[in-house]
Amino acid sequence: MTQGRFITFEGGEGAGKSTQVARLVDRLQARGVDVTRTREPGGSTGAEEIRNIALNGDAGRWSPLTETLLMFAARSDHLEKTIRPALDEGRWVVCDRFADSSRAYQGAGGGAPADFIESLDVAIVAHTQPDLTLIFDLPVEVGLERAFGRGLFETRFESKGLEFHRRLRERFLEIAKENSDRCVVIDATGDEETVAARVWAAVEGRLL
Repeated sequence: MTQGRFITFEGGEGAGKSTQVARLVDRLQARGVDVTRTREPGGSTGAEEIRNIALNGDAGRWSPLTETLLMFAARSDHLEKTIRPALDEGRWVVCDRFADSSRAYQGAGGGAPADFIESLDVAIVAHTQPDLTLIFDLPVEVGLERAFGRGLFETRFESKGLEFHRRLRERFLEIAKENSDRCVVIDATGDEETVAARVWAAVEGRLL
């Protein structure tokens, strides 16, 4: 049986990732691809429970190190229960956020040491690295305005301030440059159809 493909969506708040995840899954399924749609933190029963702990409450509820450990604990369960079984069965996995979000949010945003995050990635993610990562990019002010306008401010992270979100954007773009073999930056400005066309061009060009 052919091993499945693993696609991750990354980016800051209000970039439209979740909408585009749904559109990509629909388009792949229309082509006969067996797809598992999932998200982080979450994606398995245990990981969803950790999500509720990690994402809710006061912005300063957790230290950067504690927050990183929570995210990787959720990721470990997600990998064991959802991602790896799907890939082993030959299904494609499309995930709304993955390990690059830890590098950006807990690392660049929160100040957790990069080597600490990478050591956890080696131990927990190990060989299950994405085949393709789509990094949605748009000006921070635009993304936050979108999030406010759509009532999307549901977690601790949206309340951490403009400079926090600017650090996220910078780090995501650095990740794309450092990992050009698996990352494609998607211009997230424009309407849904325009962005969806950019996503499909990246997926078709890299994986199909």
